[in-house]
Amino acid sequence: MAPTETSSPSPTADGALPTGEEKVRAVRSMFDAIAPRYDLVNRLMTFRMDVGWRKRTLRDLRLRPGSVVLDLACGTGDLCRLLEDQGLRPVGMDLSFGMLAAARTGAPLVHADALSLPVPDGAVDGVTCGFALRNFRELPPFFAELGRVVRSGGRIALLDVAEPPNPVLRWGHGIYFGKVVPKIGGLLSDRAAYTYLPKSVAYLPDPETMLAQLADAGFADVRRSLLSTGISQLITATRI
Repeated sequence: MAPTETSSPSPTADGALPTGEEKVRAVRSMFDAIAPRYDLVNRLMTFRMDVGWRKRTLRDLRLRPGSVVLDLACGTGDLCRLLEDQGLRPVGMDLSFGMLAAARTGAPLVHADALSLPVPDGAVDGVTCGFALRNFRELPPFFAELGRVVRSGGRIALLDVAEPPNPVLRWGHGIYFGKVVPKIGGLLSDRAAYTYLPKSVAYLPDPETMLAQLADAGFADVRRSLLSTGISQLITATRI
């Protein structure tokens, strides 16, 4: 599917971002469109910092070799490849056929909705998810699904964007993320998609709410770490 200006979630007339099933359809279409150059744009717009963030995600997952790990919203398989390198057994799942078609990994890949996983209760040792929390229809049902499929003692590591707590850095990051990133995306991929992605941060609840939602879903030792001065965040937890 070629990138188009209509492939990305668009605000409604009152400026609100799409919700519910409209959001699901729009996000799936957007990622189908940007899949061919997704990795290239990621590397450029993060100055390859995303590589280090993913390595940190694996380090903080703290699972033994041989553990079965679901990589949800696996995209082109970046985290799957790192999981394999660590001796873990990843299974990648994504809602976007385009992303799965562009994936470069030897791990099994499944087309699936992260809010309704085709996995038995307590069947996996861990879950990773990179830069997708703000793209799910809702977070509480997603966290509940994690609580269902992860065994007792299993671990999760959820990586996503964030806003720096320092006001000066937050101002600079806002300009870069809101103005420069769409231009990079427009030159190399789909400008509409990379205009939406900075705005999609608004979908994320405040950190305290997210951590409380994970605790309600059956997780303990819930922690949030800010990475690279706070432009990225890593949330980890252990299933009770």
